[in-house]
Amino acid sequence: MGKLHIKKGDQVFVLAGKDKGKTGKVLKVLVEKERAIVEGVNIVSKSTKPSAKNPQGGIVKQEASIHISNLNLIDPKSGKPTRIAIKREGKKVTRIAKKSGEEIK
Repeated sequence: MGKLHIKKGDQVFVLAGKDKGKTGKVLKVLVEKERAIVEGVNIVSKSTKPSAKNPQGGIVKQEASIHISNLNLIDPKSGKPTRIAIKREGKKVTRIAKKSGEEIK
């Protein structure tokens, strides 16, 4: 399995699925499953049992993972979705937006 083009903290655009067109920040990347959890995207209802943290229990809304292939990074210059290029200089790896040529941090 290769490296992924998305990291925790990136701003991404959803390309496909029920939340197509939404943007959000990546909260977590599940590398083994090639999925990511994005803030405000793919919200699901989950039933929870009463616990010390949540004594009432009930239905909780939370983000579910979305496949990496359905996400595109947002260009820091234009604010629109873009593909990226990987540039390697020795051990340093930089991600560059294809549309503007800006470096993605």
